Amino acid sequence: MEIRQKETMKRGDFLRSLGLSTSALMAFYCMGTMTSCSGDDPTPDTGNPSTGAGFTGNADPSKGAVNFTLDLTSSDYSKLKTAGQFVSVGSIIVANAAGSMVAIGRVCTHQGGSLSYRSGSNDFICDTHGGLYNTNGTVKAAPPTQPVVAYKTSLASDKLTVTA
Repeated sequence: MEIRQKETMKRGDFLRSLGLSTSALMAFYCMGTMTSCSGDDPTPDTGNPSTGAGFTGNADPSKGAVNFTLDLTSSDYSKLKTAGQFVSVGSIIVANAAGSMVAIGRVCTHQGGSLSYRSGSNDFICDTHGGLYNTNGTVKAAPPTQPVVAYKTSLASDKLTVTA
């Protein structure tokens, strides 16, 4: 009986063995169609803060302290008046979590996937590997091991302010 050692191949090597060139591989990366669990994939762009009606301030921590206000009468943000709804604003996700406004960083600390709010379980889930975060940003279930940043929220009338 012959015992064979398991061989592994990197994703890029496998795709090249199928005849895909480096240019084709880069096109797949740029289109966002390729993901993996390896740490060498590019981190997705976290987007730019909204500058439309109903938004004032800074929602991008790389540009200084987070401090912005959302006008909940604006059509872009009015759904936040309903429990279970959420919006992404720049690098932040804001949710109406069972009647309390919460705001956390919207990028998973594991591999950079986008977070979404789940009202049924009152938590945030990563769209890449299903990692879970509590509404205060702490890890609820792996694969992430690091929390996301949680921000302070205050609601006065129809104005929601989010600060670092």
